Amino acid sequence: MPPIDRSRRRNVHIYDSGDPTTVLGGLILANGVTNTNFYSMVEILFVFTATFFLQDEGNTKIEKDDHPLQPGKYFIIAADSFYINNKPWLVRTISHATGTRTQAFCDAVGFKTAHIFPLAYEGYWNNNNYGRWITIPPANPTKESINSVQNGLLLDTAIHQEFNGYYFSVNPNDNYKIVFFTLNSRGLSGKHLNQRLLNNPQRPVDQLLRWHFRQAVLANIRGVGEPIFKHDFPPSSDIVGDILHGPKAAERMEYELFSHLGAQVELFPAARGDGFSV
Repeated sequence: MPPIDRSRRRNVHIYDSGDPTTVLGGLILANGVTNTNFYSMVEILFVFTATFFLQDEGNTKIEKDDHPLQPGKYFIIAADSFYINNKPWLVRTISHATGTRTQAFCDAVGFKTAHIFPLAYEGYWNNNNYGRWITIPPANPTKESINSVQNGLLLDTAIHQEFNGYYFSVNPNDNYKIVFFTLNSRGLSGKHLNQRLLNNPQRPVDQLLRWHFRQAVLANIRGVGEPIFKHDFPPSSDIVGDILHGPKAAERMEYELFSHLGAQVELFPAARGDGFSV
């Protein structure tokens, strides 16, 4: 089954004023997105070496203000050259990881939990020392910092899937606003996290929410957007063949091996040192 196209329903499109025919990115506009929010997304998408501003197709400069962003074409007017941010986007589907490695994490956060930073990329977490943001270690001291309660959100099943797919995120730089990058039937886009959660000392750390928000912007707005992969393979499916013949094969294989085939490791814990199941 081919991946889902994130750009199909875009009603906001981004161009370089010097090349008004090539689309650099775009957005499915949701409630609550302001002009200031849009500027912050553009600053994630591109690397600027000088000042810039945005202009609509009527040649009107867009101010950084709290007015709602309008559908349409937007052009980047820059004083110097700029280029597209090529930082990696980590392929992700809904997480099914449970078992001995994550039990303490689930007990601390709640029954239906989502890792903000995906457990499948623990190597990336360690290599970039993201554990430096964690101040509350996992309840089980033998587990890794990625399983801290500070790397989790309590979500229902449907929202969990949307969060893992980067359909929505939380922007801690805008009073913890919930930002959707697709059509939102639940009316959550533009709202803010509950203050009771923010007052909880075990709440998610800002650095991880900020990381997830940047990933969501890159996944949904950069270029034509990143593909959305199917995560539930029917029985007797050729999972490996489907992955290898699709886009981002290496990255997706890494993720699926952890998320879907991890149960096999539980049968041979000595091969890994710490078994887990899915």
